[in-house]
Parts: sequence; C-alpha cells; structure tokens
Amino acid sequence: MDAFLSWFQIYVWSWLKPPKAVEIIDIIQILLLSWIVYKLIMWLRNTRAYALLKGLLFILVFVLIANIFHMEVIVWLLSNIGVAAITAVVIIFQPELRKVLEQMGHGHLLRRIFYSGKTDGNNNKRYSDHTINEIVKACFEMGEAKTGALIVVQRDTNLIEFEETGIRVDGVVSSQLLINIFEHNTPLHDGAVIIRDDKIAAATCYLPLSDNMEISKKYGTRHRAGVGISELADCLAIIVSEETGHVSYAESGKLRTAVSPADLREVLQEAQMVYPEKLKLIKEEE
Repeated sequence: MDAFLSWFQIYVWSWLKPPKAVEIIDIIQILLLSWIVYKLIMWLRNTRAYALLKGLLFILVFVLIANIFHMEVIVWLLSNIGVAAITAVVIIFQPELRKVLEQMGHGHLLRRIFYSGKTDGNNNKRYSDHTINEIVKACFEMGEAKTGALIVVQRDTNLIEFEETGIRVDGVVSSQLLINIFEHNTPLHDGAVIIRDDKIAAATCYLPLSDNMEISKKYGTRHRAGVGISELADCLAIIVSEETGHVSYAESGKLRTAVSPADLREVLQEAQMVYPEKLKLIKEEE
C-alpha cells in the first residue's frame, strides 16, 4: 500500500497539480481537447480500429501495474521498445489515420477557403438539372425492375483513382445509358458508375467497403461499398437494391434507405451546388 501511495504521489499527483493559476485560455484548451477526444472515440467505435484500441489500453494498464509493483525487467523492456511500438501503431492505424485526414479536408470551411470559383447562377452548379432528372428516372426505373445499381456522383474530391479501376465511358448522363450499363449479363453491369459533371466518367469501378459495424447485416456489398466511398470522399453514392428494388443513398458515411424520388432529387440538388447554403437561400426566396 505504501508503494502504491508513493507511486501515486510521484507519477499521478504531480501531474494533477496545476503548475500555474488556471486561466480562461486553459479552460478553452481543455474543452477543445475533450471534444476532439470524444469525436475520435465516437469515430473509432464504428471501425475495426476500436478492437485494436482496446488492445492498446490493455497494454497500458499492464505497464501501469508493472510500474506500481516495480517490475524492473518488464518496465525496461517496454521502455526500450517504445519507439518501435509507436511506429507499429502508426502502421496499423494507417488506413484510419488517412481516412481522418481526408474527412478533415472535406469540411465546408476548407472548401470555402480553397475554392475560388464564382457562385452566381450556373457557375455554382456542378452538373445540370437535366442530369438530376436522368439519374432519378434511371434509379427508380431500375428499382421497379429490381436491377441492382451503384452510382457515385463526384463533388469536390477527385475520384480518378477509383475511375482507373473500371472502364472509361465518358458519355453524357442519360437514363437509357445508366439502365443499359446495369442491365443483367452485360459487360459493364458489375461494379459502380462514377459521374463527374454531366458525364458518366467510368463504369465497373471497384470501391472500398465500409468498416462501420453499425450497418445492418441485411445490406450487402453494394450498400457497404456505397457507404465506404462516402466515408473517403465528399461524394454522393446512390444504391438500388437488387433484392427489394429500394433506392438508397450514402453521404458522409451515413446510409439513408428506401427514399422517395423527391428525397433523391433533393439530395442531388444539394450535391449539385458548390455551396449548399446558396441552394437554401434560393429556396427561401421562392
């Protein structure tokens, strides 16, 4: 017990004891760091990294116990492999760290700073209203026929690396072309279609699957791929279920299922605008 109290005073109490008087900026820093840690934990909960994190916490508890009971050999061994352990953690969490940085780059604030285009009239639109009509028409016609489909609509993030996994099409978006691409037993039906501006850039593209454990098991690979690409990029992924014929969409890692034509049209209009808030102002004026 004395050993524990001594360790607590040296290694814990000395950290808890504030080195100076607490100021407003200190409270702001504490709140900011708390928010960042909370968001990080909530994000990790839905990935495979959560299991790895629990393993790391177990190791930290083991190190703590070893320090308390003065297990010198174990402490020496762990302290000497510390640098290698940090490197290993970076390697293990590389996909998750990359995903976090990519999502930070998709924020509306950064888009405002780095986007230099005009926001008046059609210059604020990524694609035309005709493209929206053709996508909505194709999706619900395929839904009625229970033809599975996965359509990715590009926003700011360039999807060229995913386009290169498929076959280049470079055709104007039309409902007939989309339906023909996803028709059963055709060469291009397997995989995803990527739409950039008013054109179908590529078909049969392979997309990364989401690691989100909260996605229901009743949704298959097509839905998980749609969520996966929406986690990595600020795109809109539209999924037509082959089993139910329902039309769903994934955005920012969130899946919304069994939407109506009006719902799909609305989210496509939001994705159409370079600045979505401009669309809200237009609707308010109407």
